[in-house]
Amino acid sequence: MDVSEFFLKLVIILISAKFFAEMFACLRLPSVLGEVAAGIILGPSLLGFIKVDAFLYLLAEIGILLLLFEVGLETDVGQVVKVGVQSFLVAITGVLVPAVAGFCISNYIFHLSQIVSLFIGGTLVATSIGITVRVLVDIKKHQTKTAKIVLGAAVLDDIVGVVILAILYDFVVKGSVSLIDTAKILGFITAFLLIAPVITKLLVPFISKASLHSKTQGIIPTIMVSLILAMAFISHKVGVPGILGSFAAGIALARRFFLPLGSTIDHYSPGLAEKIEENMKPIINLFVPVFFVVVGASINLKVIDFKSVTFWQMAGLLTFVAIIAKMMSGIWVKGGLKTKLSTGIAMVPRGEVGLIFAEVGKKAGIFDDLIYAVIVFIVALTTLFTPIVLRFVMRGEEDLP
Repeated sequence: MDVSEFFLKLVIILISAKFFAEMFACLRLPSVLGEVAAGIILGPSLLGFIKVDAFLYLLAEIGILLLLFEVGLETDVGQVVKVGVQSFLVAITGVLVPAVAGFCISNYIFHLSQIVSLFIGGTLVATSIGITVRVLVDIKKHQTKTAKIVLGAAVLDDIVGVVILAILYDFVVKGSVSLIDTAKILGFITAFLLIAPVITKLLVPFISKASLHSKTQGIIPTIMVSLILAMAFISHKVGVPGILGSFAAGIALARRFFLPLGSTIDHYSPGLAEKIEENMKPIINLFVPVFFVVVGASINLKVIDFKSVTFWQMAGLLTFVAIIAKMMSGIWVKGGLKTKLSTGIAMVPRGEVGLIFAEVGKKAGIFDDLIYAVIVFIVALTTLFTPIVLRFVMRGEEDLP
């Protein structure tokens, strides 16, 4: 693909994302659904105009990094800590129930091999934090108790999903699982979660001085984007998703984040947090929609044989399990039925995470065309199902004080 063709595709992606987002917003639906729909229409499912190549994937990756940085920046760590136990229980339930149910149905009902069944169970584990967070932002519920619980649980789910994928892939390639390698991955993840916010926090005085004494424009966006990409790089090297690095950077720069090693960001420069948000907003608003268009374009509905009885049997039962198993995770949340239901539904979308599992499974020769089509169907349905239902269920829920 030459440069001019790439430019044309990017123009169409940006305009389509904004057009469909505005159209869905006018219909009182989450705008993220419009962006995903734009990707489905432009991608192989319908027009076939967009093929997700390395360039688009990188742009999408930048989009999700920026989105999680923004979420971290707006996070009140004190409130997250308060719901920490609930988030942990929601995450564990959201991992174990779908994984076990997916494996049992695949292995005992459809008589698939154990490795295929394990991969299907793994595919049902991770929640798409990108889809969930964007929906909560769209419906202006990202500061609610449900949002804080879901955010913590979804991050944990993402980590567990990556670990499961690494273990299963290791098993397929080597024929065995190395406990030492698994322990190393878990150790690196723990160390990173503890160290990353501290490193970012120590950079605050430098960021403050640079913003005050810079002789050129754009110093804050330059430092912030560099920091986000650097943290994402370290994350990947450690063996965890890049979004964890950008999220940690955002949290460390949040107004209310405090460490014994340093004061809050406003101590060094009053208004610096607002200045970071103000400078980063246009960049975030430009790249984030690209991510959701790419998610939509990654879903190829043409691989699905809608006439196959076997497909509908597998897709129907596994989709039901994918939704119900995640919704069960809300039972641990303190509050009424509405709060529990909101939390469970927010954990449902699989999005890009499920597609990664599907692609790895197909390339490794574990998934045949039928299984791959079933996974694509589950991802598409859970991605489109959540924004609509969540908007309705969370109506009236108030922000945390």
